Amino acid sequence: MPVRFHGPTALRRITNKVVTNWHRFEDHSLRLFKGVSLPDSWLKSEKSETVRPKRLKQDTNCQKLVYSFGAGAAEGGRDDVPLLGLKGANLAEMCRLGLPVPPGFTIPTIAYHNEYAKGELSTRLKAQVKKALGILQQQTGRSFGDPENPLLLSVRPGARVPMPGLIETVLDLGLNDETVAAALAAQNQQPERCRYVLRSYRRFIQSYADIVLGIRPAIFERVLDDYRLSRGLPPNAQLSTDDLQQIVKHFKAVVEKHTDTPFPQDPYEQLWRAIAAGFAAWDDEHTAIARKVAGIPHEWGTAITIQQMVFGDCGEDCATGYFNTRDIETGRKCLSGRYLIDAQGIDLFHGLKAPACLRRGETVGGGERPSFEEWRPELYRQIGEIAKRLEQHFKDAQFVEFTVEKGKLFLLQTQPAQRSSKAAIRIAVELAQEGLISRQMAVLRVSPDSLDPLLHPTLDPDQDITVLTRGIPAAPGAASGAIVFDVGEAQRLAAQGRGAIFVCKETGPKDVQAMSAASGVLTSRGGMSSHAAVMARGMGKPCVTGAAGVEIDAVRKVLNIAGKRFKAGDEITIDGKTGAVLAGSARMHHPELSGSFATLMSWADEFRRMQVRANAEMPRELRQARRFGAEGLGLCRTEHMFFEPAGLIAIRRMILAETEQDRKSALDQLALLQQRELTNLFEIMAGRPVTIRLFDPPLHEFLPRLEDDVRNVADRMGISDVRLRRRIAELKESNPMLGHRGCRLAITYPEIPRMQARAIFEAAIEVEKRIKRRSEIEIMVPFVAMRSEFDLVRAVIDDVAAEVAKQHGIELSYRVGAMIEVPRAALRADDLSDSADFLSFGTNDLTQMVLGISRDDAAKFLSDYLSRGVWETDPFVVLDKAGVGTLLTEATERSRERKPGITLGICGEHGGDPQSIRFFEALDLAYISCSPFRVPVARLAAAQASLLRDRGDG
Repeated sequence: MPVRFHGPTALRRITNKVVTNWHRFEDHSLRLFKGVSLPDSWLKSEKSETVRPKRLKQDTNCQKLVYSFGAGAAEGGRDDVPLLGLKGANLAEMCRLGLPVPPGFTIPTIAYHNEYAKGELSTRLKAQVKKALGILQQQTGRSFGDPENPLLLSVRPGARVPMPGLIETVLDLGLNDETVAAALAAQNQQPERCRYVLRSYRRFIQSYADIVLGIRPAIFERVLDDYRLSRGLPPNAQLSTDDLQQIVKHFKAVVEKHTDTPFPQDPYEQLWRAIAAGFAAWDDEHTAIARKVAGIPHEWGTAITIQQMVFGDCGEDCATGYFNTRDIETGRKCLSGRYLIDAQGIDLFHGLKAPACLRRGETVGGGERPSFEEWRPELYRQIGEIAKRLEQHFKDAQFVEFTVEKGKLFLLQTQPAQRSSKAAIRIAVELAQEGLISRQMAVLRVSPDSLDPLLHPTLDPDQDITVLTRGIPAAPGAASGAIVFDVGEAQRLAAQGRGAIFVCKETGPKDVQAMSAASGVLTSRGGMSSHAAVMARGMGKPCVTGAAGVEIDAVRKVLNIAGKRFKAGDEITIDGKTGAVLAGSARMHHPELSGSFATLMSWADEFRRMQVRANAEMPRELRQARRFGAEGLGLCRTEHMFFEPAGLIAIRRMILAETEQDRKSALDQLALLQQRELTNLFEIMAGRPVTIRLFDPPLHEFLPRLEDDVRNVADRMGISDVRLRRRIAELKESNPMLGHRGCRLAITYPEIPRMQARAIFEAAIEVEKRIKRRSEIEIMVPFVAMRSEFDLVRAVIDDVAAEVAKQHGIELSYRVGAMIEVPRAALRADDLSDSADFLSFGTNDLTQMVLGISRDDAAKFLSDYLSRGVWETDPFVVLDKAGVGTLLTEATERSRERKPGITLGICGEHGGDPQSIRFFEALDLAYISCSPFRVPVARLAAAQASLLRDRGDG
């Protein structure tokens, strides 16, 4: 159904609303736009510092369907990307700048919506195209369809963003039998021209048949191979005029066989069908998948740019190539690129011939051929001047395609250059330092998620690897190591400085120590939001979950992957970026944070409003978080400290105690352990906020599950296995997530929060004495549903605080808050605000509660929900704004009405997701907290959210 066209300015405003989608592109497996930033004009309505060249007076007819460019003037320009597509808009802009651009015209995106249906173009569109062709004929001195002096065209679809390899270009359109006949007639005078026309016609038939008629190129390749074989010609032998005539005849026969009609000879029929095919490509299944992966709305549509052909394949003074205005791997300010002499762009971009480098000193596998700089130094200098001018005008590093025809340079397109994460940062910073963009724009230019590769080891791409299987890429980075199945072996290898990959079906709290000691984690179950994924991301360890074809026998310590058997100690490699599992060890690239990284992050901090904290329990993790710029500890899950061997023994003694004395003894031991660990955390944070969450999980998680483990634990504890089994049975729950946990446990066993509160206060006092800085203590009560629950637990904490303060003769400063994970708590946030000093939203469990889905089991149907459009994104990765977000909005409004100025924050994994962070900025939350290795991502995302909100794009 046709959509209403809003005009370029309105469409740019709409584009601002979906700018977040652009920042997601880098993380998807189909990397269409690696490191590319949106043009400034999409993000900000700022006047160019360059004097604007002349602009053709536009047709006032609201049904204008063709926008011409040529001879230094153009209808439209870089601000019209939503209308003309990135390619068409930038060609018009370059033309207006007086750069050497072949003339042509662009059919806008509105034509896709309003002038194309069921493979047919409207009469109105055809009429305007014919009129534009008339202008083009005047500009070029050639005639469309004239066999003696033909105007040949390229037909290039182009959306708002680059979609390389998905929407192909038709070249040499307009060639037909008459053109060839005219060339043959002049063969004696121009034999090379005759061969060239025949060669071009052969290639045109093949590409047109592929792009427009849907005939696979392999069919033509087989015809060509069979012909060479029948004539005894080697694969790379030059074909004679007679050979080319025969091959053209065979190619036309293939077309007629597959379509039941001859190859179209009318140039206008060729053109109409090529335009329709360009529109149809936007709806193609493969393009639709790519759009969905990249978050590109179908409603954008595509434009079609039609341009005079220039020829890079008609002699040794012709070439095709591309250049980047900066090095796309390092970001260094220098030209880089590739080119081919006597070739078409398809030869270069499809890898049909080995290219040579653009700049002297560049390395490329093209043999001894000279660089472009050496081949045509005067054109290289021209490219250098053009590159400088384009950067100054577009205010970004550019990727430019060019053709050299008979020694003359022509530019075919320019767009923001793809770039590595490292290059993206350096380019943004240096453009700001050069005064081309503002520091604010530099911060907006870098995708937050693109920082991930800079923070973790990655696989060296220049090596041969064999992928055994793939799972879900749950935590970024790559690691090689020996297979281990238990904590003891992981810790033993870690002590020897050796890598280990911890392998299990799925992880739980008991596996935290093994995960901490290992270099990476591989599970056969779970998804992006499983326990293994969340904990691995927090630790900065690569993790692959839900690996297909993986069978794990932890008892026999055997791992079967795709029919191959591995045992404990065998080496494997996992890639948390792609989900790949490899046999053996692999070479790694280790992260190096450049000076530009630090500069960009300092600018981000300058523009950021929300505080960024870290979720951590281990001193090593917290130190890493501080190095990454964490401004506080937003979530310390104290129960993780009890999985150390000594802590595990003590908490099991407490759980199994049958007398008050035994229970007190175990609690005293736990208090000492807890105080020691918390002292480290307070000292690392040195006066910054430290939020300690009280004990949360149900007690049964600390007891053994397997029969062999029950007997072993009973022996070590000096009790009968009957007694241990009885206690396990007593604590067993049908639905532990909704069971005896959090504040419910604290109310049943007040001695637990009493012990923890004392450990917290004593640790803080000890650190204050040592470093002469007062700790900012925040104690968080988990899993609260009602104010009455919170009040009971707070009363215990306040009592302990009074006792400790009196004992030490000091005044204790601390805050007590509630962790909002239960929907009722969010709905009654106003009541809780009467008693709580702060509220922290635990969006992991809150999402589970609101959606009624276990995150550990969601992987079983998540892919179906995503592929069928039930969810646009994984709600455990990107906040469900319509559901959970509505609840957060309600809670923030209610709590602020009751207690203005109350501190509100996020401590779930969504605190490290850029899309979710933008939503949190709109809620005016005080802080976000995430895993340590997401802290830089969160800092940059929070700065961008703040900048966009200040500009009215929030």
